[in-house]
Amino acid sequence: MSSSKPQASVQAPVRTPRAVERLVAGQATSDGAGVKLTRVLTQDLQRRLDPFLMLDAFGSDKADDYIAGFPSHPHRGFETVTYMLEGRMRHRDSAGNEGLLGNGGVQWMTAGRGVIHSELPEQEEGRMEGFQLWLNLPGHDKMRAPWYRDIPSGEIPEFQTEAGVTVRVIAGHSHGVAGAVQREHTEPLYLDLHLPAGARFEQALPEGHNAFVYVYRGALEFPSGCRVPAQRMAILANTPGSDGLVLQAAADTVDTATRAILIAGRPLREPIAQHGPFVMNTHEELVQAVRDYQAGVLA
Repeated sequence: MSSSKPQASVQAPVRTPRAVERLVAGQATSDGAGVKLTRVLTQDLQRRLDPFLMLDAFGSDKADDYIAGFPSHPHRGFETVTYMLEGRMRHRDSAGNEGLLGNGGVQWMTAGRGVIHSELPEQEEGRMEGFQLWLNLPGHDKMRAPWYRDIPSGEIPEFQTEAGVTVRVIAGHSHGVAGAVQREHTEPLYLDLHLPAGARFEQALPEGHNAFVYVYRGALEFPSGCRVPAQRMAILANTPGSDGLVLQAAADTVDTATRAILIAGRPLREPIAQHGPFVMNTHEELVQAVRDYQAGVLA
């Protein structure tokens, strides 16, 4: 876990919490060279959860499920955020970046006008588990220069609430603690929450931001009575007048601490044109992206 222990500030109580709009199970699939994963945020949810384009959850103790990794492939027009709970993955890209993503670390890559990269396991056995989130870029930033940052676990700010909830702040702000990454236009919030049984957590959120929670251990309960079990995503309603969310680890999860990621962001409300690893605003821009890749001038 992180060695950074910033001091959290007292947050005003959430008075109008968001309800759970619906639960999503995700779709079992494979990507790259056959890596098995669950696509939690699928393409049909991109409008609803703008500015987020995709969320994959992966986790296996079987090397055959992940060992082939993700050989060289292109991206243009968005950002990828990989959060590794457990395992080792080597990144290399056409911009000359290289890094090793390990336990508790984050890799944040802005593809911008284009990058070709590979993500390959640097282990032959053991567990590999984590998430990859795709975050859209506004139209005026889609052709910006690529950017890359490896964030080791110890550089991710972390604090503990009075209720005993451990909060890792990957992006945005929580209880006065600034995350490792900030973004001006999409204003993403990305928290990893570790909750003891029965522990309650509140987070302020702007009314207009889209938000969801994915439970990967234990179970969560919301004030409305909705229970969210493991391996489910709860899309939070854009409740008029809402000022945040309130959630609680189920009291019957004594043997398993509840763990979940909370993700929220400011919608861009721009057209989304996607063809595989390219996400632009128009069909014409997509055609150009494919041509640039085929011509070897994407990156």
